[in-house]
Amino acid sequence: MTELAEAPLDCDLCPRLLAFRQNNAALYPDWFNAPVPSFGQDDARFLVVGLAPGLRGANRTGRPFTGDWAGDLLYKTIGKFGFSTGEYSSHAGDSLALKDAMITNAVRCVPPENKPVGAEANACRPFLTQRFAQLPRLKAVLVLGKIAHDNTLRALGHKLSSVKFMHAGAADIDGPNGSLRLFSSYHCSRYNTNTGRLTEEMFDAVFEQIRDYLDGLPSD
Repeated sequence: MTELAEAPLDCDLCPRLLAFRQNNAALYPDWFNAPVPSFGQDDARFLVVGLAPGLRGANRTGRPFTGDWAGDLLYKTIGKFGFSTGEYSSHAGDSLALKDAMITNAVRCVPPENKPVGAEANACRPFLTQRFAQLPRLKAVLVLGKIAHDNTLRALGHKLSSVKFMHAGAADIDGPNGSLRLFSSYHCSRYNTNTGRLTEEMFDAVFEQIRDYLDGLPSD
């Protein structure tokens, strides 16, 4: 198993994703067009796990959830609850820095139609497993959507039946460096917010749970 928490920029584990990256690199040579690394602090107590980079978001900018609607809502909420400093913009050169937090994706390369297949998630999972292992102070994990939820459980060595996905769910599970509380939310995608499946108030409520949980832990 790899000991890398981040996929190499020339990763070729998934032929379909590699071909899609190469095609986008030809069409948009100024874009990032590579596996998108995690963003945040190596001593973070809070990790957000998304599904995969968006074509015109993270695949363009090289930073998770940056440059698309999902990122606008995610970073706004992260700032509201004290997990960032600086100002978020639609590019990676802004002044934003995460505070006690990190953001990653279950699949690090942009998939066609925003839909990775199971084999691609399996191939990328060792990076996610190591991402967890290399966060020694990690206490809280937020999964955005069921696919991120399922991949997180698998990356941590748990059966899918051990924790059912539900919006605003919370469960304690074992992690590589101690107990973790797993929080879940519907994905903050434009589709979910436009249809009302996820409102800003619902998303805030999940982050309030996380903030209260972390604030209630003893200092280390």
